[in-house]
Amino acid sequence: MATRITFDLDALRSFAVGIELGGFARAADRLGRSTSAVSAQLKKLEGQAGAPILRKSGRGLALTPTGETLLAYARRLIELNDEAVAAARGVELEGWVRIGLQEDFGETLLPEALGRFARAHPKVRVEARVERNAALIDGVVSGKLDLALAWDGDVATPHGERIAETAMRWIGPAGRDDVWRAASGEPLPVAAMEAPCLFRRVAIDALDLAGISWRLAFVSASLAGVWAATAAGLGLAVRTSLGLPANLRALGEDECGLPPLPSLAVKLHRAEAEPGAATQRLAAIVAETLGEAIARSASA
Repeated sequence: MATRITFDLDALRSFAVGIELGGFARAADRLGRSTSAVSAQLKKLEGQAGAPILRKSGRGLALTPTGETLLAYARRLIELNDEAVAAARGVELEGWVRIGLQEDFGETLLPEALGRFARAHPKVRVEARVERNAALIDGVVSGKLDLALAWDGDVATPHGERIAETAMRWIGPAGRDDVWRAASGEPLPVAAMEAPCLFRRVAIDALDLAGISWRLAFVSASLAGVWAATAAGLGLAVRTSLGLPANLRALGEDECGLPPLPSLAVKLHRAEAEPGAATQRLAAIVAETLGEAIARSASA
């Protein structure tokens, strides 16, 4: 009879967190372990998998085909384990949590995070709102929201925590070759949201710094409007790859002669320094789900 292999969940968690954070030294800090301990866990996983899961890539490491397969299963196993622990320990968790999120997260991260939370804590009532950054910050400061997941802009809150970082990208229509080229001599058409808008400001500043002429070809009060205009070919937008509709694509860094863009942090704002158990649990699930979504978008 063949020997049954049972993967170590702690080792799988170190592996998944290391990939999510882009380094296993960071994973060791996050998980409260030594770097040597994490290295030993990775060696154990490779032994159990029967093949290397990481390979050298420049100065860093990249996943092997076996590593890619194992990572997908690791995330599923960790999620199921965490749901089981939460359900067993917090089955009586009750209350009411009010959360607000950016439009970028409304159709992707929100259903996934709320689904995980509801399965573990069916007695907790969750009220979710999808708003722009300014409204989210106001909601937390005024106490109308318990949690808010927002882009890291110019406004800070007393209990805001930076939980992730993702790249800003130039966004254009998918499956089309008639993307504007900055070197064409024509002003670059830009689709953006109404001011004040962080992404709009970054796009304009980047184009001005690169000496590229531009024009606001489409302005919308909603992200859905910007997506529709971009898909129709009215202009290019600046956003992240998170929640990107299928009819749009993130352009390559050297594509169309467009200037590089900075990365953008995501902050989780809390109305209270020590929120209730239900709020803390939802905050943890939102942070975990966001990290997984960013890792998926980076590898896509």
